[in-house]
Amino acid sequence: MSVQTSQPARTAPGGQFALGLTITLLLVGLASALAYLPWYRLAPATTFISAHPVLNAFLDAIVVCAFIAAQCLFLIWLERKFAGWLQARLGPMHVGWKGTFQTVADAVKLLLKEDILPAHADRPLFVIAPYLVFVPAVLAFMVLPFSLTWVGYDFGLSALFALSISTVAAMGILAAGWGSNNKYSLLGGVRAVAQLLSYEIPMVLVVLTVAMVADTLSLTQIVQRQAGLWNIAAQPFLMLPAFLIYFACSLAEVNRAPFDLPEAESELVSGFHTEYSGMRFAFFFLAEFANNFFSAGLAVVLFFGGWLGPGLPAPVWFTLKVLLLIGLMMWVRWTLPRLRIDQMMGFCWKLLVPLAMVLLCATAVWLVRG
Repeated sequence: MSVQTSQPARTAPGGQFALGLTITLLLVGLASALAYLPWYRLAPATTFISAHPVLNAFLDAIVVCAFIAAQCLFLIWLERKFAGWLQARLGPMHVGWKGTFQTVADAVKLLLKEDILPAHADRPLFVIAPYLVFVPAVLAFMVLPFSLTWVGYDFGLSALFALSISTVAAMGILAAGWGSNNKYSLLGGVRAVAQLLSYEIPMVLVVLTVAMVADTLSLTQIVQRQAGLWNIAAQPFLMLPAFLIYFACSLAEVNRAPFDLPEAESELVSGFHTEYSGMRFAFFFLAEFANNFFSAGLAVVLFFGGWLGPGLPAPVWFTLKVLLLIGLMMWVRWTLPRLRIDQMMGFCWKLLVPLAMVLLCATAVWLVRG
């Protein structure tokens, strides 16, 4: 008895052209971002760009969007390979060298797929929801410092801005669930809002704890205060439990296992984005991985010294630390099973919120007595 093995499908000529065009545009965008960032920061104040604030802000936004798209493509490929390694599977292997371009091919597929609008959907909510989810992710990146100079917009309340802008995505998720006119989407949207708003409370308390120790709400200044020793090592009795609480909350904020209840495939098909296709679905996907990178980056800023490190350039140190934390998130996702909705909410309100409040009060007492 012979066993036939399936062969990978061959890409049509049109698909090859689309793939090549996408790769070319991606490389051009990456080259422009890498070339633009250091030059722009070192340019004298009399240059044409510095003299036009609107153009300056527009170029900043282009750089941030290009970086988000590039890091999302890389993280999706990395997660597939990591999951394959962790679960003794191959992962993507056929498109490109050992699946290197599989994520790019998936992006092209989303660009070419038909954009379907359900007949009974609430059209305004259905259309605007992906942008309400994606735009806050872009705005959050504007205050994330890769170094002292590689930051889109630095001001004294950047930590507060990062926390406040992340809650706006809850409106987009609820709009997607309600606007789809689908019971599974609505359940996913309601779950997502309950989860995001609940886990935002202990996360805010933890960030306030770090801000109290650093005596500032500026993300760049929080990093500079760790020049001698990182927070996680300088006050381990305070910062280690704070980091653990933040890490659990960040997993819930980005809807990653074991807190992926809003998208639970076994219960809700795909949750709030069940009815979405094409680029509208891609916006949800981009926002999820962008928030994943941002939450890891914020943890690096708060607890692990941000861009500080010997030898390598500051942005390289920051990126390496972020990738290590993202690898930890992937490890948790592909290891732990999904929680029930009551377990997920109870874990927040019965454990994380009291612990975060005790930690905040303990920090205040320690600072007053110190």
